[in-house]
Order: sequence, then structure tokens, then C-alpha cells
Amino acid sequence: MPLEKLQALRARIEGAGLKFEVVESVPVHEDIKLGKPARDRLIANFQQNIRNCAAVGVKVICYNFMPVFDWTRTEMAKTLPDGSHTLAFDAKAVARIDPEQGISLPGWDASYRPGELRSLLEEYRAVDEAALWRNLEYFLRAIVPVAENSGIRMAMHPDDPPRPIFGLPRIVKNRDDLARLLKLVDTPANGLTLCSGSLGADPRNSIEALVREFGAIGRIHFAHLRNVKVEPDGSFHESGHRSADGSLDMAAIVKAYHDVGFDGYVRPDHGRMIWGETGKPGYGLYDRALGAVYLNGLWEACSRFGGQDAARGAAHAESRISGP
Repeated sequence: MPLEKLQALRARIEGAGLKFEVVESVPVHEDIKLGKPARDRLIANFQQNIRNCAAVGVKVICYNFMPVFDWTRTEMAKTLPDGSHTLAFDAKAVARIDPEQGISLPGWDASYRPGELRSLLEEYRAVDEAALWRNLEYFLRAIVPVAENSGIRMAMHPDDPPRPIFGLPRIVKNRDDLARLLKLVDTPANGLTLCSGSLGADPRNSIEALVREFGAIGRIHFAHLRNVKVEPDGSFHESGHRSADGSLDMAAIVKAYHDVGFDGYVRPDHGRMIWGETGKPGYGLYDRALGAVYLNGLWEACSRFGGQDAARGAAHAESRISGP
């Protein structure tokens, strides 16, 4: 983004009494992920974006390396029993999609011109996970030194959902992937956006354990805290933030952040549409506000009670926050 536009954005943000310190997300061009000849020019553009962000006071840049679709849902307004609406992923519906016959997904239908998606998928036939890792390493070795020199911490967002889809490789899915990512360029400037909702869509991922491992070494630069309800077949939907609403123990996750002394950036991430609100799916203002209050309650409980009593205090705080 041109520096003057970033300066205008900072002025608008600061005019509302806030600080402009995190950017989410700076997109990575598909040619970089594919390792095409144009990548060096595009990486140079990304490097300049890092410098421009640093010039206006940004401290953390969130990005991802997901081929083609940086998130996938099959429904934008699934109705839950409480009357709220949320984003959902139906594993059976995705399995029935034949990429050869075309892919139609809510949120992405207007993202590609006719024939463009088919051509892109065809190019990715030659890119398996090993090739995508090589292309990621090439990218990181070019941008991380620029980030380090600029005082920026790069924060990779995991795959959403954390599994291969439509034959496309996914390489940021679990603990081993996160550890490998950090070792590619082993410096604090190369870090994580640890998204509980994305990684939590795979029950094999212990979000609490990930926070304790990577938070303890200071490599989590941005925390996305949200809950998901996961079904046995791999389907899931985004629930309210409370532990009781989904499959994740949000009290234990927040306690893990507290225990490792996390002092980075946090957001309640996605939210349902509640109380008749309409707007961009996944970004309900009311539900995200409830999530922020709930997460602050958990943090205060951890701070006040500490030790073994923190879980009991967090559970008490949770009981005081209600949904729609």
C-alpha cells in the first residue's frame, strides 16, 4: 500500500483515539506461492510494504501462505439454536465438489474471473507440500531480514481449515508445521498469528499446548481468540467465544497465555450475527464485543487468582458472561 494511504489510515485511526500497530493482512501473491519467475518483483513489492508499514508505526504484520483460498466456508449464515447466524464448514459438501467441474463457494464466487480459478488450480498441480515449503522458505529469507531491520514482527496465520482442500497443499496445519516455519528463518521477527479457531478446527491440535510452547519462546506476535464447534466428520461452525459454546477450552487457552507472560496483541476474532445485526459475515460487532468482554474477564480471573485457582476463577468469570 502506498505510504500516503497508510498515513491517511493512521490519521483516521488515531483520530478515534486508537493506535495503528497491527496490519491484517498483507496478501501474498499466488506467483510467490507458485514460485513463478515474477516472484522476485512481487517480493520486492512486499518488502516495500513492510517498510511503509514501519514508517507509520506498525509493529506486527499478519499474513498467510494458503494457496488460492485463504479461508474456506460452505455457509455464511448457518442458523444456530439460539437464533444467531455464523460461518460454517460442511466437510461432506466440500468432499462432493469436483474441481474439474468448477468450485463455487460463498465469499469466493466473485473473487476470480471465469476461467481464472481453473487455470490457477491447474498451475498448482505441479506444487506439492514440499514445493510449497521451498517457496515459503524463499519468501521468508527475502522478507524477514527487511522486517527485522524495520522493527516489524511478521506473524504467519495458520491454514483455515487446517487440512488440504481440493488437492491444494496446506503447510501450516499443526504443531510440527508451526515449529518448521519458525526454524526456516530462526529469528524473533519470524513469528505466528496463533488462531485458536483455525487450528482448533482439527481436534488433534491442542491450542493450550501450542500457546505454552511457542508463547514461552516469544514467537506468538498476534493472538486470535475464538471458539469453534467441531463435529466428528470434520465439519465445524464458529460458535460464541465461551468454552461452553464450542469445542475449545477458552479458559485454559487464556490461562496458558497468562502463564507464559504473553504481552502481545489479541483480538476476539470472528463473531456471529446476534440480536438482529446485519453486516459482513463473521464480523458481527455485538458478538465480538461480547467476546472481548469475556476474554478480559478470563484474563482478570487469571491475574487475580493465579496458580491452580485460576481455572476456577476463569470458570466463574465465564459464568457471568452470556450470549444472545
